[in-house]
Amino acid sequence: MTDTLAPIQDRPAAPARAEPRVALVGNPNCGKTALFNALTGARQKVANYAGVTVERKEGQVSTPAGQRAHVLDLPGTYSLRARSPDEEVTRDVVMGKFRGEAAPDVIVAVADATNLRLALRLLLELKQVGRPVVLALNMYDIAQRQGLRIDLDRLSQELGMPVVTTVATRRRGLDDLLAQVDRLSVDGLRSDDQWHAPSAAELRAAHREAERIMKVCVRPPERPDTWTGRLDGVLLHPVWGTLILFAILFLMFQAVFTWARPVMELIDGGFKSAGELVNHTLPDGMLRSLLADGVIAGVGSILVFLPQILILFFFIILLEDFGYMARAAFLMDRMMGVAGLHGRAFIPLLSSFACAIPGIMATRVIDNKRDRITTILVAPLMTCSARIPVYTLIISAFIPPKVVWGVVNLQGLVMFGLYAAGIASALIVAAVVRRLFWRSAVEPFLMELPAYKAPDLRNVAQNVLMRGQIFLRRAGTVILSMMILIWFLSSVPGAPAGATGPAIDYSFAGMIGHAIEPILRPIGFNWQMGVALIPGMAAREVAVGALGTVYAVAGGEAATGTLASTLAGHWSLATALAFLAWYVFAPQCASTLAVVKRETNSWRWPVVMFCYMLAAAYLAAFVTYHAAAALGGG
Repeated sequence: MTDTLAPIQDRPAAPARAEPRVALVGNPNCGKTALFNALTGARQKVANYAGVTVERKEGQVSTPAGQRAHVLDLPGTYSLRARSPDEEVTRDVVMGKFRGEAAPDVIVAVADATNLRLALRLLLELKQVGRPVVLALNMYDIAQRQGLRIDLDRLSQELGMPVVTTVATRRRGLDDLLAQVDRLSVDGLRSDDQWHAPSAAELRAAHREAERIMKVCVRPPERPDTWTGRLDGVLLHPVWGTLILFAILFLMFQAVFTWARPVMELIDGGFKSAGELVNHTLPDGMLRSLLADGVIAGVGSILVFLPQILILFFFIILLEDFGYMARAAFLMDRMMGVAGLHGRAFIPLLSSFACAIPGIMATRVIDNKRDRITTILVAPLMTCSARIPVYTLIISAFIPPKVVWGVVNLQGLVMFGLYAAGIASALIVAAVVRRLFWRSAVEPFLMELPAYKAPDLRNVAQNVLMRGQIFLRRAGTVILSMMILIWFLSSVPGAPAGATGPAIDYSFAGMIGHAIEPILRPIGFNWQMGVALIPGMAAREVAVGALGTVYAVAGGEAATGTLASTLAGHWSLATALAFLAWYVFAPQCASTLAVVKRETNSWRWPVVMFCYMLAAAYLAAFVTYHAAAALGGG
């Protein structure tokens, strides 16, 4: 038995196209993206397809024949019949009908070697497209470990295409796969069949054919691997599985505070030293104020939270690689169904813990339009990474870093409570939306559970670093520009001659803050907080930098730690708690509203989202402030 098989029959060679285009196609959870990362490494870019919000991943790879091939990672699909926007893009790109884009020269059909049944139906459809196809039998090491015996020669004969075994996470089989890409791109393999949307009878026939191929090519293990069953018996248990899920989430938020603290203190000290250097080196004036109070105090107060964001992403990516995220979706299905959310909504909502924008885009996996819009409307309520700087600043200033119950960090416990509040509010709002706008029954949740596998630490590190780079680019563009604007508004015009109050009171920012202060006073906010909320519309984390700039211009220090102590001296506990309650709901992200407009193709839903979140934020802050003040927190 060989790992790499040649095409079934030789065909006359045709001239190779310069830089062939290779499309990776496969079911979700088949390891397709891991294979893409293994092939392209750092030579990849991520964007959106023109005119749609479906993510496009494209990279380059050098083949054994010396060609530079363009590799395209297409969205996962179970069929070319296309029931969602993601699947429509995959179908149209494969068939060369996507906005004038040329069809791929070679299709690499990626299949999970441990779960071939669903992949075979997709392979039978791909054969009819008329493009050269090579099957990459991925996760082959897991199949061998489970005792599955796959007759590669027979499988290649039955499918009429070359078969290559790969282990993407270990970079095995890549040379064999690229050799087949070279061969097929030169061979110019074509089929006389023309793909068309299959009828119900054809689907049943394809299903029977897939079952037949499975029987003749794949033999189940004589001694089945029971580890997956044993793990699922615990992790999917309705009681123990749910407790383990919440324990994992609890550990994540404890780690966000405890593990990140030494690095945060190091970054904080660096920015503090930079601020002191600027203040001692440059003469008093606008330039020194811009650098110390605008750039260092503003951007520095955001970058100090980078370690916490990286730790959060590390956990999410690690659990996804392990295969646990699909199990978490299964466990959450019943709870979400009570709130009127479809089970498939869990993955978009989980993605929203990182950022609501990819979470909203991920709702394309939900077929039903009403279920999709409901998920879009509640996705921003999940606690995204942009809220971490706000939460951490307030918690550090007002919650003591002590240990309760012997092992639990109190600050991490409060952070966990804020995340839980976001989840609970999303479920409540989803139930209200379903009752107000539509009352149709929730569709049953069907989901394939991938096999457990050891996470590829290289892949995890690569994805975590990519998220960190995105955050740093954001800090270097949006946040920096907003901090300079806030500094300008806080410094101009200067105080008039004979003024007795702080100079910032006479600035544009002071004028704006004092103008809106009467609206914010019932919820315990002062005018400085009002100034921070306005630029926070660009991105939630900008509010922290804005507070740093406003208080720095007013005479504070340019260090995040000092900002926390400054707030503790200027705010009451009731005000701080109200600010946290505001940010559980606050619609402080213009980019999210823009994505909602693109995804729904209507201004109705972003307007609905903004209005309900603003009203909920004000109400939550009002109730929290007055309740805390009544209990002695004022």
